[in-house]
Amino acid sequence: MSEETVVDTQELGEKIVIVLKTIYDPEIPVDIYELGLIYDVFVNEDNEVKILMTLTSPNCPVAESLPAEVEEKVKSLDLVKDAEVEITFDPPWTQDLMSEEAKLELGLL
Repeated sequence: MSEETVVDTQELGEKIVIVLKTIYDPEIPVDIYELGLIYDVFVNEDNEVKILMTLTSPNCPVAESLPAEVEEKVKSLDLVKDAEVEITFDPPWTQDLMSEEAKLELGLL
């Protein structure tokens, strides 16, 4: 493998974040990244991605479709070989996980 074909995992991580910022919770006009629903993004040397995320509640109406949308959009990146989304409710999501920008958007600041 020449050095040019080696992808910087941090750079790929940043591209993944850009994609995540295009996905919105249907009930809240803020993207899932700014909402704090994404707990972690792992990228290995094979460009396989694992995303650890939560939902605003276990009864979230998009509990099925949102993780699938995240997986699909991340997989659509050219450099991503595979993507897997794992949902966790530990720790449970709270408004404290939202970015300042999201809080401003929702009038919480």
